[in-house]
Amino acid sequence: MTGFEQLAKQTALYPKEAPLALKSAQNSLLIGLPKEVSLQENRIALTPEAVSILVRNGHNVIVEKGAGEKAKFTDTEYSEAGAQIAQSPKEVYEANLILKVEPLVEAEFEHVKSGSTVISALNLPAHDRAYFEKINSKNLTAFAYEYIEDQSEGLPIIRSMSEIAGSTVMLIAAEYLSNADNGRGIILGGITGVPPTKIVMLGAGTVNEYAIRTALGMGADVKVFDKHLYKLQRLKYAIGQHIYTSIIDSDTMAEAIQRADLVIGALRADDGPSPVVVTEEMVGRMKPDSVIIDVAIDQGGNFETSRMTTHKHPTYKHMGVIHYCVPNIAARVAYTASMALSNIFLPFLLETGTNGGIEQMMYANRWFMKGVYTHKGTLTNAYIARKFNLRFKDLDLLLAARF
Repeated sequence: MTGFEQLAKQTALYPKEAPLALKSAQNSLLIGLPKEVSLQENRIALTPEAVSILVRNGHNVIVEKGAGEKAKFTDTEYSEAGAQIAQSPKEVYEANLILKVEPLVEAEFEHVKSGSTVISALNLPAHDRAYFEKINSKNLTAFAYEYIEDQSEGLPIIRSMSEIAGSTVMLIAAEYLSNADNGRGIILGGITGVPPTKIVMLGAGTVNEYAIRTALGMGADVKVFDKHLYKLQRLKYAIGQHIYTSIIDSDTMAEAIQRADLVIGALRADDGPSPVVVTEEMVGRMKPDSVIIDVAIDQGGNFETSRMTTHKHPTYKHMGVIHYCVPNIAARVAYTASMALSNIFLPFLLETGTNGGIEQMMYANRWFMKGVYTHKGTLTNAYIARKFNLRFKDLDLLLAARF
């Protein structure tokens, strides 16, 4: 091949590159990161590094002043990454894609634009019918962290936050078992000549998988209960060593809880609120100053005696037992949690831009559709619609109609 032929062949490739760059510009996203106003929420959904990558790919990001401070990310870092720093929440909510951690609160509904897309946690037990009516009146499309899936049908945000919660929960337990917070005055784990701490874990999911690793490493005596045998089998395989496991049985579990120093509730339902498996009577038989940590409180909780608490006032005593029922444990380690969220949302946002926006992304990926609980002012989650007696629209039917 002559030099002229080679040059002509290379030149023939140029037009193929131009449309690709043009398409990226046409599909740029306008993403808003508001400052969280919910009580003691410290996380932010995108780090400055993720913002920099989005900006380099032709997207625009508006960050409210101080939005990342509690997670130790400064306004200067976001500005240098290419984000626009907004001085007020109203400016942030001019974006048509709002990415935040906690659900919208009353003050934020005043700013959010009609027809926008909001991606946040849902925390269903904290809401009533009026909340969803307000979302629908704004004609919003809303995604819930709890429902967003990936291509493998996993729940990446729940998985990631559960890993953090499981690793953090044992640090919390150690604090409240000690004398520092009027606990039983015992060490978490075991030492030579002293019986090990007795821990009961409800649920064989990610939270307790990571909690077990820490507990076993400290020498604690761990018992795990779950409703499903396959989950217990999977847990033992993941842990890689023998642990006590049992199907939830009233007599066996009640006896273990009565003798426990610490009980961790992390049992979740596939749909709807978490199952309540520990009664008030069972709590009343526990040792004085023993500890309950209800990680499932954001979905209603596993204990009949649980009620939601905050990071500022995390515990209360009921029947002589210390209850820790904070729904957003991951916010205690906001930097790590924000990094984890950012790792999930960055590739998703880049793909959304490539596909042409939220609507196109939703229709192109059935797994992504499952994160939607309301679409353009109508609920698309059957459980929520039934619970609050609201109109329901099946997104699968919309998908079939589109094609």
